[in-house]
Parts: sequence; C-alpha cells; structure tokens
Amino acid sequence: MFDTMVITKAVAAFCGALLIFLLGNWAASGLYVPRNAGEQQAFIIDTGADDVAAEPVAELTFEEAFEVADAAAGSRLWSQCRACHALEEGRNGVGPYLHGIVNREIASVDGFNYSGALSQAGEVWTPEVLAEFLLNPSALTPGTSMNYRGLPSAQDRANLIAYIESES
Repeated sequence: MFDTMVITKAVAAFCGALLIFLLGNWAASGLYVPRNAGEQQAFIIDTGADDVAAEPVAELTFEEAFEVADAAAGSRLWSQCRACHALEEGRNGVGPYLHGIVNREIASVDGFNYSGALSQAGEVWTPEVLAEFLLNPSALTPGTSMNYRGLPSAQDRANLIAYIESES
C-alpha cells in the first residue's frame, strides 16, 4: 500500500505547502511593514504621564480610618460576612449574630457554641480588637473555627465595623 511513489507525493505536498506559506509571509511583510519601521520616531507627543511620579499612598492607621469610616461602603463589604453571620439579635447562623458586637464581651452570645480560641482575643470587642480580628482571624485567635482570610485594608475594616455598629 505504501510504496515509494506515495511517500514522494506526501513529501512533495508538504514542501509545496511550506513554500506557499513562506512566499505568503514574504509578500505580507512587503505590503504591510513600512520600510522605516526600525527607524527612530520623527516626533514624540508628550502626554505628561512621565512627569507624574507614582507617589506611594500612605496607608491610614485604623484609628484614622475609623474616624472617617463610611457605613455605606461597609454595607458592600457586609456581603462577605452575611454568609455566616446575621445582624438580627438572637439569630445565629454558622457564626454568632453580630448585632451590638461593638463593645460587647467576647464569646458572650447565648446559645452559640464558640471555639476556645477566642479567649486569646481579649475581654471586649472594641473597634480596635475587631479590626485586628478582621485583618487575619487565625493570627489573632489560632485554632478558631472561623475560616476567613481577612480584610487587608484598614479603611475596609473601619467601614465594615462602622456599618455593623450603625445597624445595631
């Protein structure tokens, strides 16, 4: 079935197709690439983008961020917490309800089975302790059953705490 003539025709077809593609590339380069494509630009338009140096924006401390916190912005962040927590008093979910959590004793919700890790956080959920907890829950309370990666932005944490406090 495969004799010398069949193999010769297959190699000739492959070489012919390669030749057509190479000739097409040569023709397209001649038509679409200008002769002076490698030369320096004739003029440069200054947009001023190089003049503005990227100044690093100083991150606000939590105290400064909490002073200017926006509860409306915190309502958008609440969607991350809503999956496990509720703002209605007495309605526990996977996590305890958060109604009145600011300045409430830690692990003090009746009817919720807390992990023992929260005893390391302190006595009361002050805004500062809440912010530290929201930054990285497992760092403040190793062994906590709360599986949340945290909010890195101090402004986001302040906005979220302000929203929870305003809804309480």
